[in-house]
Amino acid sequence: MSDNLTELLFLATIISFILALRFLSSPKRARLGNQLGALGMLLAIVVVLSQEGLEGYGLMAIAMAIGTVIGAPAARKVKMTAMPQMVALFNGVGGGAAALVSLAEFHNLAPAAGRLDANESVSILLSALIGSVSFAGSMIAFAKLQELLSGRPIVYPGQKFVNAAIMGAAVTLAAVVVAGTEEQWLVVALIAAALVFGVLFVLPIGGADMPVVISLLNAFTGLAASATGFVLHENVLIVSGMLVGASGTLLTLKMGKAMNRSIANVLFGAFGQVQAGGGAAIEEGRTVRATTAEDVAIMLSYARKVVFVPGYGLAVAQAQHDCRALGELLEERGVDIKYGIHPVAGRMPGHMNVLLAEANVPYDQLYEMDEINADLPQTDVVLVLGANDVVNPAAKTDPSSPIYGMPIIEVDRAAAVVVVKRSMSPGFAGIDNPLFYGEKTSMLFADAKAALEQIAAAVKAL
Repeated sequence: MSDNLTELLFLATIISFILALRFLSSPKRARLGNQLGALGMLLAIVVVLSQEGLEGYGLMAIAMAIGTVIGAPAARKVKMTAMPQMVALFNGVGGGAAALVSLAEFHNLAPAAGRLDANESVSILLSALIGSVSFAGSMIAFAKLQELLSGRPIVYPGQKFVNAAIMGAAVTLAAVVVAGTEEQWLVVALIAAALVFGVLFVLPIGGADMPVVISLLNAFTGLAASATGFVLHENVLIVSGMLVGASGTLLTLKMGKAMNRSIANVLFGAFGQVQAGGGAAIEEGRTVRATTAEDVAIMLSYARKVVFVPGYGLAVAQAQHDCRALGELLEERGVDIKYGIHPVAGRMPGHMNVLLAEANVPYDQLYEMDEINADLPQTDVVLVLGANDVVNPAAKTDPSSPIYGMPIIEVDRAAAVVVVKRSMSPGFAGIDNPLFYGEKTSMLFADAKAALEQIAAAVKAL
């Protein structure tokens, strides 16, 4: 294949990646975006395999077959509740691949060149450093989300000093290599230090901030891939890596803004460390008002406007289809149904949107936080399904609360609130929610799926 044709096909790949990102911004065209991205990646693989002088086809075929056998069934069988940890896992694998490629290129180029060009050294070391941090950090994020490790922040005295020392050691090793001491053991030591830093970097971050961390690590992997593109002199890898890095960075900043917290506070604040009762204590003697599925069915059936607010509890119960079924039943009775979506509800960006789209909930019924908040004063009933911190009024009223200032879905402004929850346990932030004790709030203690099924049955019986 000629160089001109190769570059032309790579240009087509780059265009497909850009269009894929563009289409992914709209739910109506998200599937097309995914297909375009996959087509662009397939084209890139075919072009690389068609380049002259490429060796090792057999080993590459074996590696691709192993990856396909593992990846395809895993992606098809994974539950929606486990999608965040799969994203973390796949993202980490990408960072690890970038680090390994960099090590291999250093091994091949350093002895042959005698003295690496400074640009090549910097590219190799950046790819190895960032890729290793992304890999190790993503594995810890996966373990926390999979509950192999505690979702609470794991902290110890002097942790920030230790982290700074380890990162300083990694940077020093990189500087020694760039200065001319091109020993492979130095690169291996740099990767080891970066791996340790990646672990220690994510351990003190609590479950409430894990969506932000996954987004940030995704940006790291994009930067590592882009640096690898400079190492391999592949423009398509440079551009695609920067697309991932830029989009991941923007998403991270937007999520931090949605939580009214700086990225530095997310990364170093150990959010989630606070135990139940954090912030101003709930007044002694206050009780919750429990309700039944039959009473909730009556409230919903005779309401004019109902808003569903889904949270991680809905995802855990896999109750998205039951939620849609109840919504359709109420619509048949003339009830106006809307869904209020908080930007950081669930365990990854867009978690609730994807969950409800899987259940074929009409997208025009999904409203972002600001839109639904404007409509809540005219809403008769809000049904909170497994959400906790994103509806906690302490974010507006309690300056001592760790979530104070975080924008929330202001469900307490509706005429009545029903919270479907298995228990009074706190959410990811580990703090009490005064909403549960409110005069307008009724608590339906049940698994979200069972509760929705019971409510739907009661509505049909009316």
